Amino acid sequence: MKVAISLIQITLAILLILIIIIQQKGSGLGSSFGGNMGFYRTKRGAEKLLFYATIVLSVAFIISALVGLAF
Repeated sequence: MKVAISLIQITLAILLILIIIIQQKGSGLGSSFGGNMGFYRTKRGAEKLLFYATIVLSVAFIISALVGLAF
């Protein structure tokens, strides 16, 4: 059981790191293609998907860490 939880945590950690690296710090994906967005805009498309995936993976990682403490 403990080995399975450890493997789940390692997998979640690697996925979370990769998703965070894909996102650009302080700017959206639109600036990758030459757009300079100096105003507030909503997240769309892949940027929104990465944002929500980061939240889901981080919550899953925290839950798995808490479960790992219980065993």
